[in-house]
Amino acid sequence: MALPLLDAMTPLRALAAGSDKGSKPLRFAALYMANGALMRDWTPKGTGRDFELSPTLSPLAPFKDDLLVLTQLWNAATNTGDGHYVKTGGWLTSTTITRTTGSNICSGNTSVDQVMAKHVGNLTPLASLELGIEPPSTGVDTNVGFTQLYGAHISWASPTSPLAKEINPKLAFDRLFRSHASASRAGGLDNDQSVLDLVAEDAKRLQAKVGYADRQKLNEYFESVRAVERRIEFDRKRKSAENSEDREVRAEIERLGKAVDLYSDPARVSERRDNHSEQVRLMLDIMALAFWSDATRVSTFMFGNSVSGRNFSFLEPGLGSHHENSHHENKADKQQRYQKINRWHCAQAAYFLEKLRGYREGEGTVLDHSMVLFGAGMSDGNAHSPHNLPLILAGRGGGTVSPGRHLVYEKDHPMANLHVALLRRMGVGTDRFADSTGELAGLNDPTYTGKPLPAAG
Repeated sequence: MALPLLDAMTPLRALAAGSDKGSKPLRFAALYMANGALMRDWTPKGTGRDFELSPTLSPLAPFKDDLLVLTQLWNAATNTGDGHYVKTGGWLTSTTITRTTGSNICSGNTSVDQVMAKHVGNLTPLASLELGIEPPSTGVDTNVGFTQLYGAHISWASPTSPLAKEINPKLAFDRLFRSHASASRAGGLDNDQSVLDLVAEDAKRLQAKVGYADRQKLNEYFESVRAVERRIEFDRKRKSAENSEDREVRAEIERLGKAVDLYSDPARVSERRDNHSEQVRLMLDIMALAFWSDATRVSTFMFGNSVSGRNFSFLEPGLGSHHENSHHENKADKQQRYQKINRWHCAQAAYFLEKLRGYREGEGTVLDHSMVLFGAGMSDGNAHSPHNLPLILAGRGGGTVSPGRHLVYEKDHPMANLHVALLRRMGVGTDRFADSTGELAGLNDPTYTGKPLPAAG
Protein backbone atom coordinates (compact mmCIF):
# COMPACT_ATOMS: atom_id res chain seq x y z
CA MET A 1 0.00 0.00 0.00
CA ALA A 2 1.45 3.38 -1.03
CA LEU A 3 1.94 6.05 1.63
CA PRO A 4 1.73 9.85 1.61
CA LEU A 5 4.92 11.87 2.08
CA LEU A 6 5.80 11.85 5.79
CA ASP A 7 8.16 14.01 7.82
CA ALA A 8 10.01 10.82 8.76
CA MET A 9 10.84 10.32 5.07
CA THR A 10 12.88 13.55 5.05
CA PRO A 11 16.09 14.53 6.84
CA LEU A 12 14.00 16.77 9.11
CA ARG A 13 13.79 15.72 12.72
CA ALA A 14 10.52 13.92 13.48
CA LEU A 15 8.21 15.68 15.88
CA ALA A 16 7.89 14.40 19.41
CA ALA A 17 5.38 11.61 19.78
CA GLY A 18 1.94 12.43 21.16
CA SER A 19 -1.21 10.58 22.02
CA ASP A 20 -4.14 10.07 19.68
CA LYS A 21 -7.13 8.47 21.28
CA GLY A 22 -9.96 7.29 19.09
CA SER A 23 -13.51 8.45 19.71
CA LYS A 24 -17.04 7.71 18.61
CA PRO A 25 -18.35 9.71 15.64
CA LEU A 26 -20.03 13.01 16.50
CA ARG A 27 -23.41 13.79 14.92
CA PHE A 28 -25.44 16.96 14.39
CA ALA A 29 -29.21 17.18 13.94
CA ALA A 30 -31.42 20.25 13.52
CA LEU A 31 -35.16 20.01 14.21
CA TYR A 32 -37.04 23.05 12.89
CA MET A 33 -40.41 24.16 14.26
CA ALA A 34 -42.44 26.52 12.08
CA ASN A 35 -44.41 29.56 13.32
CA GLY A 36 -42.40 30.31 16.46
CA ALA A 37 -43.44 29.86 20.09
CA LEU A 38 -45.35 31.60 22.86
CA MET A 39 -42.27 32.64 24.80
CA ARG A 40 -43.95 33.32 28.15
CA ASP A 41 -44.78 29.60 28.31
CA TRP A 42 -41.48 28.50 26.76
CA THR A 43 -38.81 30.22 28.86
CA PRO A 44 -37.76 28.30 32.01
CA LYS A 45 -37.58 29.88 35.45
CA GLY A 46 -34.09 30.27 36.90
CA THR A 47 -30.66 30.06 35.28
CA GLY A 48 -27.74 27.68 35.27
CA ARG A 49 -28.56 24.31 36.83
CA ASP A 50 -31.14 25.92 39.09
CA PHE A 51 -33.96 26.10 36.56
CA GLU A 52 -37.45 24.72 36.10
CA LEU A 53 -38.77 23.61 32.76
CA SER A 54 -41.68 25.70 31.55
CA PRO A 55 -45.16 24.30 30.75
CA THR A 56 -44.32 24.15 27.04
CA LEU A 57 -41.03 22.34 27.64
CA SER A 58 -42.54 19.89 30.15
CA PRO A 59 -42.49 16.92 27.70
CA LEU A 60 -38.69 17.24 27.77
CA ALA A 61 -38.51 16.69 31.53
CA PRO A 62 -36.95 13.18 31.22
CA PHE A 63 -34.06 14.86 29.38
CA LYS A 64 -33.53 17.89 31.59
CA ASP A 65 -29.97 16.79 32.34
CA ASP A 66 -29.29 16.39 28.61
CA LEU A 67 -30.47 19.89 27.59
CA LEU A 68 -29.11 23.39 27.27
CA VAL A 69 -31.96 25.90 27.01
CA LEU A 70 -30.52 28.97 25.26
CA THR A 71 -32.17 32.34 25.84
CA GLN A 72 -31.71 35.74 24.13
CA LEU A 73 -30.07 34.54 20.90
CA TRP A 74 -31.21 36.08 17.63
CA ASN A 75 -30.52 36.33 13.89
CA ALA A 76 -29.97 40.03 13.20
CA ALA A 77 -30.00 39.46 9.44
CA THR A 78 -33.62 38.28 9.60
CA ASN A 79 -34.85 41.47 11.32
CA THR A 80 -36.45 42.82 8.16
CA GLY A 81 -40.14 42.71 9.05
CA ASP A 82 -40.88 40.35 6.16
CA GLY A 83 -42.66 37.60 8.03
CA HIS A 84 -41.83 33.91 8.01
CA TYR A 85 -39.68 33.27 4.97
CA VAL A 86 -36.69 35.35 6.04
CA LYS A 87 -36.65 33.63 9.44
CA THR A 88 -36.84 30.12 7.97
CA GLY A 89 -34.30 30.65 5.20
CA GLY A 90 -31.86 32.25 7.62
CA TRP A 91 -32.16 29.87 10.58
CA LEU A 92 -29.03 27.89 9.75
CA THR A 93 -27.33 30.53 7.58
CA SER A 94 -27.62 33.68 9.78
CA THR A 95 -28.02 35.72 6.60
CA THR A 96 -30.80 37.53 4.72
CA ILE A 97 -32.53 35.86 1.80
CA THR A 98 -32.89 37.72 -1.49
CA ARG A 99 -36.38 38.99 -2.18
CA THR A 100 -37.56 37.29 -5.35
CA THR A 101 -40.68 35.79 -6.85
CA GLY A 102 -38.77 33.74 -9.40
CA SER A 103 -35.96 31.25 -9.71
CA ASN A 104 -33.08 33.52 -8.67
CA ILE A 105 -33.26 32.48 -5.04
CA CYS A 106 -30.35 33.17 -2.71
CA SER A 107 -30.01 32.51 1.01
CA GLY A 108 -26.83 34.53 1.35
CA ASN A 109 -24.78 31.69 2.82
CA THR A 110 -24.18 27.95 3.00
CA SER A 111 -26.10 26.60 5.99
CA VAL A 112 -24.15 25.42 9.02
CA ASP A 113 -25.26 21.79 8.58
CA GLN A 114 -23.87 21.73 5.05
CA VAL A 115 -20.56 23.22 6.13
CA MET A 116 -20.37 20.26 8.50
CA ALA A 117 -21.44 17.83 5.78
CA LYS A 118 -18.66 19.02 3.49
CA HIS A 119 -16.19 18.35 6.30
CA VAL A 120 -17.33 14.89 7.47
CA GLY A 121 -19.60 13.70 4.66
CA ASN A 122 -16.86 11.67 2.99
CA LEU A 123 -16.83 9.35 6.01
CA THR A 124 -20.40 8.09 5.55
CA PRO A 125 -22.56 6.77 2.68
CA LEU A 126 -24.69 9.95 2.81
CA ALA A 127 -23.05 13.31 3.46
CA SER A 128 -26.31 14.54 4.99
CA LEU A 129 -29.98 13.66 5.27
CA GLU A 130 -32.80 16.20 4.87
CA LEU A 131 -36.30 15.19 6.01
CA GLY A 132 -39.68 16.85 6.50
CA ILE A 133 -43.41 16.26 6.26
CA GLU A 134 -44.70 18.95 3.89
CA PRO A 135 -43.89 19.34 0.18
CA PRO A 136 -42.47 22.69 -0.94
CA SER A 137 -44.87 25.26 -2.33
CA THR A 138 -43.85 26.79 -5.65
CA GLY A 139 -46.11 29.83 -5.65
CA VAL A 140 -45.51 33.39 -4.51
CA ASP A 141 -46.69 34.81 -1.20
CA THR A 142 -48.02 38.11 -2.48
CA ASN A 143 -48.32 39.49 1.06
CA VAL A 144 -44.53 39.77 1.34
CA GLY A 145 -43.29 39.28 -2.24
CA PHE A 146 -41.27 36.11 -1.65
CA THR A 147 -41.37 32.80 -3.43
CA GLN A 148 -42.66 30.17 -1.04
CA LEU A 149 -39.66 27.96 -1.84
CA TYR A 150 -37.78 29.84 0.87
CA GLY A 151 -40.21 28.52 3.46
CA ALA A 152 -39.56 24.88 2.64
CA HIS A 153 -35.77 24.75 3.09
CA ILE A 154 -33.37 25.22 5.98
CA SER A 155 -30.43 23.36 4.38
CA TRP A 156 -28.40 25.17 1.72
CA ALA A 157 -25.49 23.47 -0.07
CA SER A 158 -24.58 26.92 -1.38
CA PRO A 159 -26.33 30.32 -1.22
CA THR A 160 -28.27 29.45 -4.37
CA SER A 161 -28.74 25.69 -3.84
CA PRO A 162 -31.37 24.60 -1.32
CA LEU A 163 -31.44 20.88 -0.57
CA ALA A 164 -34.73 19.13 -1.19
CA LYS A 165 -36.10 17.19 1.76
CA GLU A 166 -37.72 13.77 1.64
CA ILE A 167 -41.26 13.75 3.06
CA ASN A 168 -42.27 10.13 2.42
CA PRO A 169 -41.08 7.77 5.20
CA LYS A 170 -40.93 4.76 2.89
CA LEU A 171 -38.82 6.56 0.29
CA ALA A 172 -36.52 7.90 2.99
CA PHE A 173 -36.11 4.43 4.49
CA ASP A 174 -35.52 2.79 1.13
CA ARG A 175 -32.88 5.35 0.25
CA LEU A 176 -30.96 4.51 3.41
CA PHE A 177 -31.52 0.82 3.97
CA ARG A 178 -32.84 -0.79 0.78
CA SER A 179 -30.35 0.40 -1.82
CA HIS A 180 -29.55 -2.14 -4.51
CA ALA A 181 -26.17 -3.83 -4.46
CA SER A 182 -23.87 -3.01 -7.33
CA ALA A 183 -22.89 -5.50 -9.98
CA SER A 184 -19.34 -5.53 -8.65
CA ARG A 185 -20.60 -6.53 -5.23
CA ALA A 186 -22.59 -9.37 -6.78
CA GLY A 187 -19.38 -10.52 -8.39
CA GLY A 188 -17.73 -11.35 -5.12
CA LEU A 189 -16.85 -8.14 -3.30
CA ASP A 190 -18.48 -9.57 -0.17
CA ASN A 191 -15.53 -11.92 0.17
CA ASP A 192 -12.89 -9.23 -0.21
CA GLN A 193 -10.90 -8.08 2.80
CA SER A 194 -10.24 -4.43 3.51
CA VAL A 195 -6.85 -3.29 2.31
CA LEU A 196 -6.46 -1.58 5.67
CA ASP A 197 -7.00 -4.89 7.44
CA LEU A 198 -4.31 -6.46 5.28
CA VAL A 199 -1.73 -3.85 6.31
CA ALA A 200 -2.99 -3.26 9.84
CA GLU A 201 0.03 -4.73 11.64
CA ASP A 202 2.49 -2.90 9.43
CA ALA A 203 0.56 0.32 9.97
CA LYS A 204 0.70 -0.08 13.75
CA ARG A 205 4.45 -0.64 13.68
CA LEU A 206 4.95 2.37 11.43
CA GLN A 207 2.81 4.65 13.62
CA ALA A 208 4.80 3.62 16.67
CA LYS A 209 7.99 4.85 15.01
CA VAL A 210 6.93 8.22 13.61
CA GLY A 211 6.11 11.53 15.29
CA TYR A 212 2.75 13.01 16.17
CA ALA A 213 2.37 15.00 12.92
CA ASP A 214 3.06 11.91 10.82
CA ARG A 215 0.58 9.86 12.86
CA GLN A 216 -2.04 12.51 12.23
CA LYS A 217 -1.25 12.45 8.52
CA LEU A 218 -1.39 8.65 8.42
CA ASN A 219 -4.68 8.63 10.30
CA GLU A 220 -6.17 11.08 7.79
CA TYR A 221 -4.82 9.05 4.89
CA PHE A 222 -6.10 5.74 6.24
CA GLU A 223 -9.47 7.34 6.98
CA SER A 224 -9.72 8.57 3.40
CA VAL A 225 -9.06 5.05 2.13
CA ARG A 226 -11.58 3.67 4.61
CA ALA A 227 -14.18 6.23 3.46
CA VAL A 228 -14.01 4.87 -0.07
CA GLU A 229 -14.24 1.29 1.18
CA ARG A 230 -17.14 2.14 3.43
CA ARG A 231 -19.14 3.49 0.53
CA ILE A 232 -18.58 0.19 -1.31
CA GLU A 233 -19.15 -2.18 1.58
CA PHE A 234 -21.78 -0.35 3.64
CA ASP A 235 -24.62 -2.56 2.49
CA ARG A 236 -22.61 -5.71 3.14
CA LYS A 237 -21.54 -4.61 6.58
CA ARG A 238 -25.12 -3.75 7.50
CA LYS A 239 -26.26 -7.26 6.62
CA SER A 240 -23.38 -9.24 8.06
CA ALA A 241 -24.34 -8.96 11.76
CA GLU A 242 -20.81 -9.90 12.81
CA ASN A 243 -21.18 -8.54 16.36
CA SER A 244 -23.92 -7.74 18.84
CA GLU A 245 -24.20 -4.08 17.86
CA ASP A 246 -24.55 -4.98 14.18
CA ARG A 247 -27.30 -7.44 15.08
CA GLU A 248 -29.08 -4.77 17.12
CA VAL A 249 -28.85 -2.30 14.26
CA ARG A 250 -30.10 -4.91 11.82
CA ALA A 251 -33.05 -5.77 14.05
CA GLU A 252 -33.96 -2.09 14.33
CA ILE A 253 -33.75 -1.68 10.56
CA GLU A 254 -36.09 -4.63 10.08
CA ARG A 255 -38.55 -3.30 12.68
CA LEU A 256 -38.60 0.13 11.12
CA GLY A 257 -38.92 -1.31 7.62
CA LYS A 258 -42.13 -3.06 8.62
CA ALA A 259 -43.45 0.15 10.17
CA VAL A 260 -42.88 2.26 7.07
CA ASP A 261 -44.41 -0.43 4.88
CA LEU A 262 -47.49 -0.46 7.08
CA TYR A 263 -47.63 3.35 6.98
CA SER A 264 -47.55 3.24 3.17
CA ASP A 265 -50.49 0.81 2.94
CA PRO A 266 -53.11 2.58 0.76
CA ALA A 267 -55.86 1.12 2.94
CA ARG A 268 -54.64 3.24 5.87
CA VAL A 269 -54.61 6.64 4.14
CA SER A 270 -58.12 7.57 5.25
CA GLU A 271 -57.35 6.29 8.74
CA ARG A 272 -54.53 8.83 9.15
CA ARG A 273 -56.49 11.80 7.83
CA ASP A 274 -54.95 15.02 9.23
CA ASN A 275 -53.03 13.40 12.06
CA HIS A 276 -49.39 13.66 10.98
CA SER A 277 -47.90 12.36 14.24
CA GLU A 278 -47.11 8.96 12.76
CA GLN A 279 -45.38 10.51 9.75
CA VAL A 280 -43.28 12.71 12.03
CA ARG A 281 -42.24 9.87 14.31
CA LEU A 282 -41.32 7.58 11.44
CA MET A 283 -39.09 10.31 10.04
CA LEU A 284 -37.47 10.80 13.44
CA ASP A 285 -37.01 7.01 13.71
CA ILE A 286 -35.23 7.02 10.35
CA MET A 287 -33.08 9.97 11.38
CA ALA A 288 -32.05 8.31 14.66
CA LEU A 289 -31.29 5.00 12.97
CA ALA A 290 -29.25 6.76 10.29
CA PHE A 291 -27.06 8.14 13.08
CA TRP A 292 -26.75 4.81 14.89
CA SER A 293 -25.82 2.91 11.71
CA ASP A 294 -23.44 5.74 10.71
CA ALA A 295 -25.27 6.19 7.40
CA THR A 296 -24.83 9.93 7.98
CA ARG A 297 -23.63 12.26 10.72
CA VAL A 298 -25.55 15.37 9.66
CA SER A 299 -29.32 15.64 9.34
CA THR A 300 -32.14 18.18 9.39
CA PHE A 301 -35.86 17.81 9.91
CA MET A 302 -38.67 20.32 9.33
CA PHE A 303 -41.87 19.80 11.34
CA GLY A 304 -43.54 22.10 8.85
CA ASN A 305 -42.89 24.76 6.23
CA SER A 306 -43.13 28.49 6.83
CA VAL A 307 -46.74 29.60 7.32
CA SER A 308 -47.64 25.97 7.92
CA GLY A 309 -51.39 25.70 8.30
CA ARG A 310 -51.38 22.11 9.55
CA ASN A 311 -54.55 21.35 11.46
CA PHE A 312 -53.94 20.17 15.03
CA SER A 313 -57.49 19.23 15.88
CA PHE A 314 -56.27 15.65 16.25
CA LEU A 315 -54.85 16.78 19.61
CA GLU A 316 -58.22 18.03 20.74
CA PRO A 317 -61.37 18.99 18.83
CA GLY A 318 -61.33 22.53 17.49
CA LEU A 319 -57.62 23.20 18.08
CA GLY A 320 -57.32 24.33 14.48
CA SER A 321 -54.52 25.66 12.30
CA HIS A 322 -50.98 26.12 13.52
CA HIS A 323 -50.39 29.35 11.59
CA GLU A 324 -53.72 30.86 12.53
CA ASN A 325 -53.16 30.22 16.23
CA SER A 326 -49.62 31.64 16.05
CA HIS A 327 -51.28 34.94 15.13
CA HIS A 328 -53.03 34.94 18.48
CA GLU A 329 -53.66 38.73 18.67
CA ASN A 330 -53.08 38.39 22.43
CA LYS A 331 -56.39 36.56 22.76
CA ALA A 332 -56.25 34.08 25.63
CA ASP A 333 -58.04 31.25 23.82
CA LYS A 334 -55.75 31.40 20.78
CA GLN A 335 -52.66 31.69 22.98
CA GLN A 336 -53.72 28.56 24.82
CA ARG A 337 -54.13 26.67 21.55
CA TYR A 338 -50.80 27.98 20.29
CA GLN A 339 -49.05 26.79 23.45
CA LYS A 340 -50.55 23.31 23.12
CA ILE A 341 -49.20 23.04 19.58
CA ASN A 342 -45.77 24.18 20.80
CA ARG A 343 -45.89 21.52 23.51
CA TRP A 344 -46.71 18.84 20.93
CA HIS A 345 -43.56 19.79 19.05
CA CYS A 346 -41.55 19.45 22.26
CA ALA A 347 -43.03 16.00 22.78
CA GLN A 348 -41.82 14.93 19.33
CA ALA A 349 -38.35 16.29 20.05
CA ALA A 350 -38.40 14.26 23.27
CA TYR A 351 -39.32 11.18 21.24
CA PHE A 352 -36.25 11.69 19.05
CA LEU A 353 -33.98 12.16 22.06
CA GLU A 354 -35.38 8.98 23.61
CA LYS A 355 -34.46 7.09 20.46
CA LEU A 356 -30.90 8.40 20.52
CA ARG A 357 -30.54 7.71 24.22
CA GLY A 358 -31.81 4.16 23.75
CA TYR A 359 -29.08 3.29 21.27
CA ARG A 360 -25.99 2.14 23.17
CA GLU A 361 -22.63 3.04 21.70
CA GLY A 362 -19.45 2.09 23.47
CA GLU A 363 -19.54 3.38 27.04
CA GLY A 364 -22.37 5.80 26.26
CA THR A 365 -25.26 6.36 23.89
CA VAL A 366 -25.78 7.93 20.49
CA LEU A 367 -27.30 10.94 22.30
CA ASP A 368 -24.06 11.35 24.25
CA HIS A 369 -22.23 11.53 20.92
CA SER A 370 -24.67 13.96 19.29
CA MET A 371 -25.68 17.63 19.25
CA VAL A 372 -29.38 18.17 18.57
CA LEU A 373 -30.58 21.71 17.88
CA PHE A 374 -34.34 22.16 18.29
CA GLY A 375 -36.23 25.40 17.86
CA ALA A 376 -37.56 28.06 15.50
CA GLY A 377 -36.44 31.03 13.45
CA MET A 378 -38.80 33.41 15.22
CA SER A 379 -40.05 33.76 18.77
CA ASP A 380 -43.64 35.01 19.08
CA GLY A 381 -45.39 34.21 15.81
CA ASN A 382 -47.87 37.01 16.36
CA ALA A 383 -45.08 39.57 15.87
CA HIS A 384 -42.78 37.52 13.59
CA SER A 385 -40.06 38.49 16.05
CA PRO A 386 -36.45 37.38 15.42
CA HIS A 387 -35.47 38.33 18.99
CA ASN A 388 -34.96 35.78 21.79
CA LEU A 389 -35.39 32.70 19.62
CA PRO A 390 -36.76 29.50 21.18
CA LEU A 391 -33.69 27.26 21.06
CA ILE A 392 -32.58 24.07 22.78
CA LEU A 393 -29.32 22.18 22.33
CA ALA A 394 -29.49 18.55 23.46
CA GLY A 395 -26.78 15.91 23.83
CA ARG A 396 -23.22 15.97 25.12
CA GLY A 397 -21.34 16.41 21.87
CA GLY A 398 -18.96 13.58 22.65
CA GLY A 399 -17.97 15.26 25.91
CA THR A 400 -17.68 18.78 24.48
CA VAL A 401 -21.03 20.00 25.85
CA SER A 402 -22.06 20.14 29.51
CA PRO A 403 -25.88 20.08 29.49
CA GLY A 404 -28.49 20.36 32.23
CA ARG A 405 -28.57 24.17 32.32
CA HIS A 406 -30.54 27.24 31.25
CA LEU A 407 -28.14 29.80 29.76
CA VAL A 408 -29.25 33.41 29.39
CA TYR A 409 -27.08 35.67 27.23
CA GLU A 410 -26.97 39.40 26.64
CA LYS A 411 -30.01 40.59 24.74
CA ASP A 412 -29.70 40.06 20.97
CA HIS A 413 -26.64 37.80 21.20
CA PRO A 414 -25.80 36.35 17.72
CA MET A 415 -27.12 32.88 17.05
CA ALA A 416 -24.18 32.65 14.64
CA ASN A 417 -21.95 32.31 17.73
CA LEU A 418 -23.75 29.05 18.43
CA HIS A 419 -23.08 27.96 14.86
CA VAL A 420 -19.36 28.62 15.33
CA ALA A 421 -19.38 26.50 18.49
CA LEU A 422 -21.15 23.64 16.70
CA LEU A 423 -18.83 23.80 13.70
CA ARG A 424 -15.73 23.61 15.88
CA ARG A 425 -17.08 20.59 17.69
CA MET A 426 -17.63 18.88 14.35
CA GLY A 427 -14.00 19.45 13.51
CA VAL A 428 -14.43 22.48 11.25
CA GLY A 429 -11.66 24.91 12.07
CA THR A 430 -13.30 28.33 11.89
CA ASP A 431 -13.46 31.58 13.82
CA ARG A 432 -16.36 33.17 11.96
CA PHE A 433 -19.76 32.31 10.57
CA ALA A 434 -21.95 35.06 9.10
CA ASP A 435 -22.30 37.80 11.76
CA SER A 436 -20.68 35.86 14.60
CA THR A 437 -18.50 37.66 17.13
CA GLY A 438 -16.84 34.50 18.44
CA GLU A 439 -17.80 31.11 19.85
CA LEU A 440 -20.87 30.96 22.08
CA ALA A 441 -19.66 30.95 25.66
CA GLY A 442 -20.39 28.40 28.34
CA LEU A 443 -21.43 25.31 26.39
CA ASN A 444 -18.84 23.12 28.11
CA ASP A 445 -18.41 25.08 31.35
CA PRO A 446 -20.70 23.52 33.98
CA THR A 447 -20.31 26.61 36.19
CA TYR A 448 -21.47 29.05 33.51
CA THR A 449 -24.97 30.45 34.04
CA GLY A 450 -25.11 33.43 31.70
CA LYS A 451 -26.95 36.54 32.79
CA PRO A 452 -29.76 36.81 35.37
CA LEU A 453 -33.23 36.89 33.90
CA PRO A 454 -34.83 40.34 33.90
CA ALA A 455 -37.49 41.00 36.49
CA ALA A 456 -41.07 40.42 35.38
CA GLY A 457 -42.61 43.54 33.90
